[in-house]
Amino acid sequence: MNTEQQTRQAEQFRNMHRGPSLLLLPNAWDALSARIFAAAGFPAIATTSGGVSWAIGFADGEAAPWEEVVAATHRVVRAVEVPLTADIEAGFGETPDQVAKSVSDIIAAGAVGINLEDGYPRGAAPIRPIAESAERIRAAREAARAAGVAIVINARTDLYLRNIGDPAARFDEAVERGKAYLAAGADCVYPIGLRDPETIGRLVKALAAPINVNVRAGSPSISELEALGVARASTASQIALMAASVMRQVADALRATGRFDALDPAMTQADAQRLFGAALTRPQTPAR
Repeated sequence: MNTEQQTRQAEQFRNMHRGPSLLLLPNAWDALSARIFAAAGFPAIATTSGGVSWAIGFADGEAAPWEEVVAATHRVVRAVEVPLTADIEAGFGETPDQVAKSVSDIIAAGAVGINLEDGYPRGAAPIRPIAESAERIRAAREAARAAGVAIVINARTDLYLRNIGDPAARFDEAVERGKAYLAAGADCVYPIGLRDPETIGRLVKALAAPINVNVRAGSPSISELEALGVARASTASQIALMAASVMRQVADALRATGRFDALDPAMTQADAQRLFGAALTRPQTPAR
């Protein structure tokens, strides 16, 4: 995929945030999961930092080597024709310049969007100051301009995930952070962990910009989220954890019963092969 194609994909992806329909993003962690989601008809795909990290052998939370994250993201991009947005956690860098380098790398891998969060991946402090977080978003936007690809920046705030402050103060700070992040170049604000529909609706109105929510069992339906004005929803690590749960159940059954009844997949080898067969049109890197 050349820069012109990537630029068109980025604009296509940005337009998906403008409604009226909700953009529902499944979060992939490898080429197979991405192919399954694309075959199901999703118009765009995200990666899950947790799923990608676990798949390459590391804990979530920027524990994986950045070069391996970029390589894994490239494999997912290569596997599908739809736009892909990459979860790069807090940017894999201590400084804005380092974040800019990470963004340049992930654009080179083929991504047309990123998640960039304001929480610290480690340490005593739970969340970065607003000005510092905004500066990192600004650096990401400048890196995208330099690369010539206007990626969609989904600015994640960890206020609700980490239960920072009382509910009233948390909402006020979410609005303050959201406005600062949008002014710095973000396209969408992601209050991860926010589940209350009324509060979601208030935040949408206060920011007057695309909002991303993470969904799971018990979340409002697509129609309910659309009624609240939500532009985008993502599954985060839920599907990766569901896949891991099935593997653990099968492993436990094999060990406990000594029988092979659990080895009865709904997807056949032929089904999996077809996902990587005639539908594949993008040139592939030769196997080594």
